[in-house]
Amino acid sequence: MTTSVSEQAQTGRSTPTATITGMLLRLILLGVFDIGAVWLITGMFFDGYWPLAAMLAFITIAVNIIFLREGMYPLRWMAVGLSLLLLISVYPIFYTVYLAFTNYSDGYLLTKQQVIDQKEGDVYLPETGQAVAYTAYRSPDGNYVLWLQSENPDSPLNNVLAEPDVDIGESTIEVGDFDENGIPNSVAGYERIPTAGMFVALSELDKILFGGTEQGVQVRGINEASQVQQRFVYDPGTDTITDQQTGIAYAPVNGQFVDEEGNKLPQSGGFIITVGLDNFSRFFGSSAIGGPLFQVIVWNFAFAFLTVLMTFFLGLFTALLFNDLPGKKIIRSLLIVPYTIPSLVTILVWKGMLNEQIGVFSNVLQDIFGSSPPFFTNPTWTRFAILTINLWLGYPYFMLVCSGALQGIPQDIYSAADVDGANAFTKFRKLTLPLLLVAVGPLLVASFTFNFNNFNVIYLFNKGGPPIPGADTPVGYTDILISYVYKLAFGGARGSDYGLASAITIIIFVVVMVITLLQFRYTNMWEAGEDV
Repeated sequence: MTTSVSEQAQTGRSTPTATITGMLLRLILLGVFDIGAVWLITGMFFDGYWPLAAMLAFITIAVNIIFLREGMYPLRWMAVGLSLLLLISVYPIFYTVYLAFTNYSDGYLLTKQQVIDQKEGDVYLPETGQAVAYTAYRSPDGNYVLWLQSENPDSPLNNVLAEPDVDIGESTIEVGDFDENGIPNSVAGYERIPTAGMFVALSELDKILFGGTEQGVQVRGINEASQVQQRFVYDPGTDTITDQQTGIAYAPVNGQFVDEEGNKLPQSGGFIITVGLDNFSRFFGSSAIGGPLFQVIVWNFAFAFLTVLMTFFLGLFTALLFNDLPGKKIIRSLLIVPYTIPSLVTILVWKGMLNEQIGVFSNVLQDIFGSSPPFFTNPTWTRFAILTINLWLGYPYFMLVCSGALQGIPQDIYSAADVDGANAFTKFRKLTLPLLLVAVGPLLVASFTFNFNNFNVIYLFNKGGPPIPGADTPVGYTDILISYVYKLAFGGARGSDYGLASAITIIIFVVVMVITLLQFRYTNMWEAGEDV
């Protein structure tokens, strides 16, 4: 008995033709994807971007496995999302770890292949090179050709059309009739550039090599072009770049091409290489970095701990204070205003209010006490100001959290405590706080982790200042690790040092991870009801 197509559709079964068609379409699309991916990965690998090439290769292999294996059919719907997750979230982490073991910094921004390609594009005028007059022509799509004229009538550069990437004398572009100076009135597909237009075209012409590398010419003025040659040639066999003008060979040493005397390749930057644990050794072993490091770490822990402690207890106090009052919803709405305003705006407003010359708070304190605290120049007062600002920013969050958690505490236990004769403080210490910590404990851990790396409030208020006198590195009394890293990597006189920044980022990650794991250990004790 045959089954109609409509019956097959109703039963959810596909016809063999539909299955084969779908499979062929899938293979065709997968083939197109693979061709594009292989082309992209190969280009990135040979250009030196192997970390990204490796990630794209992994994604390509995974996509092929997902779409070729029937058992992974459900993952096909998530393939695009998973691929973007790897590129946007996982790859930056992988790349940061990779950079921590490289010399990636100002002066070492290119790959080795990019440096080679850049220098092989340089040309020079040899002693035997000829200078010739030229007339330029431009096509509607912006391409150029030159008509060359030499004073030597026997020169191969005399009365010949030169176009990019075509050897002199081998151009196939048709030339029209000539004027009285022997210059073509027309060139097929090109228009002669008038003298007035040459000043604009010169900025493009002087970057083009007309003719092959043997006899190529390059524009060197409004009326003159010169025969040039490639100056630097790379030899893969010896891994050296030779300057054909001087005959000096340059070999790669520590991310730079240098000659036997240690002189660097002219007008050339360095390239990225792996340096092992050098960045970590610089961080831990440098006296300039290690000197203020202990002070920075101590303040970092104190800043995070005091911020969490102050914001939590002020938020809890506010929640308890307005828990049973009439109109508490309106009061809470007003108290949450600091949390709704972007921290960037709030920090800058506080910075203005504490300004020693024009700040509102400073002027009030000046009128009352006769002087204003030096909030920006004294380490103690600067730390006090930063903690106050962070208290203002953070307490509304814990007020909301504690208000919700308080509603979940059974009221029967308080009645039982009243029968036992417990006072208000005892009920808070024995009942409210332990039960509250069960719900709020993980949030305290998250808040500590956030404030341990709270770059905004530190840098926007006073850029980590005031500076520590005598420090060999740019560091201030209120710098925390993340702001200190920022100054070391991007604020020094030597420019940006991305490798060092990545290495210190990994160190900070390990520190925060250990702290978080330890804090979650105690959080689990609270949940288990153990005595902590």
